[in-house]
Amino acid sequence: MLDDDPFAPPVKKAGSLEAQLESASIGDLEDRIERLHAEIALCERAIASKRAQRAAADSVFGARPS
Repeated sequence: MLDDDPFAPPVKKAGSLEAQLESASIGDLEDRIERLHAEIALCERAIASKRAQRAAADSVFGARPS
């Protein structure tokens, strides 16, 4: 294939989560937790929005059979 470059540096594989957490500083871990909390909140808002959209559609078209 043309994409196979024999002189390209090897692709670094990400270590396991445990290894990443073991080598992270306390500050890095706290930052990671903050980012994860923010991502969870974003997901929860998306779920609430989708549930509201589904409820609105169900009120107009009727609920879908399970």
